[in-house]
Amino acid sequence: MNISVKGEYALQALFDLATRPPGAPVKIADIARRQRIPQKFLELILAGLKQGGFVESRRGAEGGYLLARPADAITVGQVIRFVESRRAGAGKAKAETPFSEMWRRVDGAVSSVVDQTSLADLVRQWREKQARYVPNWDI
Repeated sequence: MNISVKGEYALQALFDLATRPPGAPVKIADIARRQRIPQKFLELILAGLKQGGFVESRRGAEGGYLLARPADAITVGQVIRFVESRRAGAGKAKAETPFSEMWRRVDGAVSSVVDQTSLADLVRQWREKQARYVPNWDI
């Protein structure tokens, strides 16, 4: 499974939205700043994710983007497949090699992990990890 920078940014943007209160739109500039994604590129990514049914947008001063479905209903695999299938040249057949079967098994193993991991899982795991970190203030 190949993941482009666009795919990585799409996951980061969705993760950012998943960490926000449900129903509260988030401005593109805020996501771009927090996730360190170029804003113009993020605009294109979010437009694509909107077409894919992952996000919705609200207009106006209090507008922005929010998840179109609950975070536990969006898997990493769904996002990756959607974003990466839209790339030019995706899905080209490659010549058979002695390693082809092994790489298909590796792809299958990776797919099983990303298909069973939701945005809600990532948010929960990240928060648990952050809660365990206790700064050491020894002087």
